[in-house]
Amino acid sequence: MSDKPKLRIGLIGTGFMGKTHVFGFATAAKVFDLPFEVELHTVADVTESAARKAAEAWGFAHATTDWRQMVADPAIDLVDITAPNALHKDVALAAIRAGKHVYCEKPLAPLAADAQEMALAAEAAGVRTQVGFNYLCNPMLHLAREMIAAGELGEIRAYRGVHAEDYMADASGPFTFRHDPAGGGALADIGSHALATAEFLLGPITRVMGDCVTMIGSRTGSDGQPRPVEVDDIGRAFLRFANGASGSIEANWIATGRKMQHDFEVYGSKGALVFSQERFNELHFYSTADAAGRRGFRRIEAAPDHAPYGAFCVAPGHQLGFNDLKAIEVAGYLAAIAGRQAEPFGFRAGWRIQTLIETIQTSARSGGWQDVP
Repeated sequence: MSDKPKLRIGLIGTGFMGKTHVFGFATAAKVFDLPFEVELHTVADVTESAARKAAEAWGFAHATTDWRQMVADPAIDLVDITAPNALHKDVALAAIRAGKHVYCEKPLAPLAADAQEMALAAEAAGVRTQVGFNYLCNPMLHLAREMIAAGELGEIRAYRGVHAEDYMADASGPFTFRHDPAGGGALADIGSHALATAEFLLGPITRVMGDCVTMIGSRTGSDGQPRPVEVDDIGRAFLRFANGASGSIEANWIATGRKMQHDFEVYGSKGALVFSQERFNELHFYSTADAAGRRGFRRIEAAPDHAPYGAFCVAPGHQLGFNDLKAIEVAGYLAAIAGRQAEPFGFRAGWRIQTLIETIQTSARSGGWQDVP
């Protein structure tokens, strides 16, 4: 029997991301020496059948349809939010008032003002928080940041990032919560990942100029009637970084044929890096130090040299997967709860991303450059 303190999890939401978070906790407990013994205590959903089905399938001891009751339960130590975006603020603030640590899938909140309120409340209460940006947990992204910081690319001159998928490409698809004017749109939904990656690699973005475009102007609502779409299908922004570099990002959820194009390119005076999430165990590096006639992008494959890859597999080239990145995220968050490290991507970081999104949206409406607060 473990002598580690228990950390009892209360999960809200039984969809894809709820399942992904459960995989994250389960895998992290097997792969890493966590500071806690994780216990899946209660899962909540709108219907009793969904909650009970998830509890049985995922190993939770209890199921409920009342998230408020779960949040108030003194047995729960950590509230994990994978519910629809509109619920994030109410659930998180209730959990914070109850003294719980809070793990919230992105976006933290539909509006930056709400994200700010959540971040400040968590800091005042002294609870630890995490926003789900697990792409940042990829060892290849950490390697890229190390190479940039070490000067292997020289002076950073330019950045290009894109997050493109096609899950909204079908014009006959329904109007969903992702089309809600408060916090919806491609820029908020997937551009948030592109912005988080850009700042993870190069540091603060200081100025933006945005362009947000709606290509499918109407979708069918739940009542069978057409509803106007006011949010962007494609969001783009030119960027200026504090380090002097310039760049751009694009968010596109109608990119026919693209399933997970979370890509970036970084160009410096001495070299360049290219990465694609569709092959996220690889990083491509170009160096001007190579001899003439021998220059070209070389492939660096993920391996035990790139921590924490070695905790999953002793052999290079055997690949990490999406759920492994969530396990790495969980391990870092639990280390922060135990006081071993800072929050990897807490509510203040989530607030920052919402601020960037709203600044780009403001720029798109005004048609000019905007300083980032």
